[in-house]
Amino acid sequence: MIHPRYEQELQKQEALITRKNIVSDDYNGIYDRFVYPVLTREHIPLFWKYDLDQETNPHFMERLGVNAAFNAGAIYLNGKYYVVARLEGSDRKSFFAVAESDNGVDNFRFWDYPILLPDTCPEETNVYDMRLTQHEDGWIYGVFCSESKDPENADLSAAVAAAGIVRTKDLKTWERLPNLVTLRSPQQRNVCLHPTFVNGKYAFYTRPMDGFIETGSGSGIGFGLCEDITHAVIDEEIMTSIRKYHTITEAKNGAGATPIKTDKGWLHIAHGVRNTAAGLRYVIYCFMTDLEKPWLVTYEPGGFLIGPKGQERVGDVSNVTFTNGAAVNENGRLLIYYASSDTRLHVAETTVDKLVDYCINTPTDPLRSVDCVKQRCELIKKNLELLGR
Repeated sequence: MIHPRYEQELQKQEALITRKNIVSDDYNGIYDRFVYPVLTREHIPLFWKYDLDQETNPHFMERLGVNAAFNAGAIYLNGKYYVVARLEGSDRKSFFAVAESDNGVDNFRFWDYPILLPDTCPEETNVYDMRLTQHEDGWIYGVFCSESKDPENADLSAAVAAAGIVRTKDLKTWERLPNLVTLRSPQQRNVCLHPTFVNGKYAFYTRPMDGFIETGSGSGIGFGLCEDITHAVIDEEIMTSIRKYHTITEAKNGAGATPIKTDKGWLHIAHGVRNTAAGLRYVIYCFMTDLEKPWLVTYEPGGFLIGPKGQERVGDVSNVTFTNGAAVNENGRLLIYYASSDTRLHVAETTVDKLVDYCINTPTDPLRSVDCVKQRCELIKKNLELLGR
């Protein structure tokens, strides 16, 4: 017999899922932020967490809790928006699940089952942060972080990160491929597959790392080619968006959403990290690369695109905005899915044209305070003349 409390909790959840999302009055002309998160742990199907049987769960307790729903890959397919979200159980293990929405900003519903990846990597302990790429070869690829215990280190927190690769045609049946191998980088996180062939090869954006947390000699977002994605090996990584002192990318940076092709170049939505007295601060930024040489940065506006605001700053890992997914429809509508503080998933809406304008016409970071003031004074002078002052 189904526990009577189930219907009560289901009604509460249905009200949350069907709540209409509204645009925030926080204006910058670049994008519209929506007020409500699109996914939280309260969106998780009740039958994933509770044993609904009154006989075996008389107190209607959570048996398998979920702590967070956040960093999601995203894709627009056949008129619908899909995200492959990272869910973190109460046991700290992360896993993936598909949620879909007709409009991309609310009414997201999870499919009946989470994704059960083929278990081909016995040392793997945790998986997270999948980037989805609809490749010109006809497959949809998911590239994610595959985390394992470091066998060479007695510290229980010591881990090794690699880029796991899966592919699918329908987001339901997934084929696991061998992890990406980068010959010159011992660890990899935040790896993203480029959507087209480059010089007849598969292309990846990487983040070379000497350790699990610290980048070490890694100087930014890398780019590498491989012949065969079913046995992906990269022997050389070219650096693209470089880390710089006293900027939003000083500590580290990494690829975010799959690059978007425009007539002005490839549009990238990435993340940058700097250290503060309160810990690491993650923000989202943009840059563009050349159409024919997608490793070559052509535009890189100064500062961040999206940073944590208000309640977004509070969560399991505070002061973080992070993206690994964006979806573009046939009209150029662009939805950026970003997580706040490793806890919940939000959405910001813009267009491809707007973000290209932002990248091309926003000044670069001059890297020194005195030059930043000169840059701002030039804008002020122009505007005061327009105002007749």
